[in-house]
Amino acid sequence: MDSKPPVKSDPRRRLPSVDRLVQALLAERPEIPEWAALAAARRVLEQERERLGNNPATPGNPEPVTPEFMQRQAADLAEALARAHPRRVVNATGIVLHTNLGRAPMAAGAVAAGAEAALGYSDLEFDLASGRRGDRLAAVAEKLCLIATAPAATAVNNNAAALLLALNTLARGREVIVSRGELVEIGGSFRIPEIMERAGVRLVEVGTTNRTHPADYARAIGPETALLLKVHRSNFEQSGFTAEVALPELAQIGRAHGLTVLEDLGSGTLVDLSARGFPAEVDAPARLRLGADIVCFSGDKLLGGPQAGLLLGSEACIAAMRSNPLARALRLDKFSLAALDWTLTAFLDGRAESEIPVLRQLLVPNAELEARARALADRIAKVVGGEVEVVAVPERAFVGGGSLPGFELGTWVVRLRPRKDSEGLAARLRRADPPVLVRVREDAVRIDVRTLLAGEEAAVEAAVAAALPSARVDRGETIP
Repeated sequence: MDSKPPVKSDPRRRLPSVDRLVQALLAERPEIPEWAALAAARRVLEQERERLGNNPATPGNPEPVTPEFMQRQAADLAEALARAHPRRVVNATGIVLHTNLGRAPMAAGAVAAGAEAALGYSDLEFDLASGRRGDRLAAVAEKLCLIATAPAATAVNNNAAALLLALNTLARGREVIVSRGELVEIGGSFRIPEIMERAGVRLVEVGTTNRTHPADYARAIGPETALLLKVHRSNFEQSGFTAEVALPELAQIGRAHGLTVLEDLGSGTLVDLSARGFPAEVDAPARLRLGADIVCFSGDKLLGGPQAGLLLGSEACIAAMRSNPLARALRLDKFSLAALDWTLTAFLDGRAESEIPVLRQLLVPNAELEARARALADRIAKVVGGEVEVVAVPERAFVGGGSLPGFELGTWVVRLRPRKDSEGLAARLRRADPPVLVRVREDAVRIDVRTLLAGEEAAVEAAVAAALPSARVDRGETIP
């Protein structure tokens, strides 16, 4: 009698149910929210079913993973799902305006002002004197004008929005002339030509990648030309055989032909920092004095405020932008407006350098950085043992945030050189609570004290100790 071939069992039948995996997960990790456990269990089981479905149970093919392994996977995923985002991290990279880390930290006063506006009702768009509808931008616009001595000002939700609004208002359906050397790509793959296309303007490129002359602009001007645009090369620099038309000369060309000149500064300040060694080109009010009709720049970079796009310029241009329907789509919310108002008031009061974190970090004396680095190196050396070389050394670091290409600040770092695997040490520091982000160069971890906020040295010390199994705490106990 012929025997029947054995029936192959589907390995997916041996997987636990969603409820069973959730119950096991919550029994071991009760602090995980039930919604996160459920979502994680479903995702892990779905991935396992897909894997087994693509690998039928034949000799040599993978078997289902163990329930314990799936439980660990689900726990890790549930923990990630439940974690707050964005999460506080320690910036030990030395990059003050680190875009991936949220750029500049806001001042405590700005945060408190924003929280107060958000927690209750406010006179956001209400005139208390007349009892009628008010202007949400009036206060910040007036303060911007006072600081910058500008004829008019306004604000939107970021600088890309400011550029979009200006182009759409002042040149929609017409031509805008830009040097080929200024057709930049900013963070997140946003390119100037694409922003111009969305703004409804026609791009006219002049010059070459490395050299543009005044005659290039003059030859390109025609009856359809509406605007001359100058874009700051905020995230790269050119050197060698180069030439560009300076703003005063471009403004002269604009005036001769009755054209508006718009400068996208990217990152700008409202005070002159050139005496402190910073490039004069980032001084937004000075760009107006050099002839620009409109200047736009970010509020959350060198200014040190909330995310915003600030526009300074002529009354006619600003009024036209404010009446553009796009202005409503791009407007600031009440939290950001309150935080921006506080930040601008700090400039008017003369408190900006002492109370706005980004200015403190950029302007801190080198001697203070050295003292902090040496003190932190001494603390870390006491706990890491002999497996890691710990030394405070001078270095240089970029400002970041697409602000000052090629411009570096002198700084001090604590250099940790383990016997092996500096990248592994950096990865373990990122898994600390709070995560600590560092630079790795020349097979050494570098902790830059410039960007450490008050009290964060203790967090760095604890993270390093936890990341090195041989490290010892003050009591002589080994860190597990």
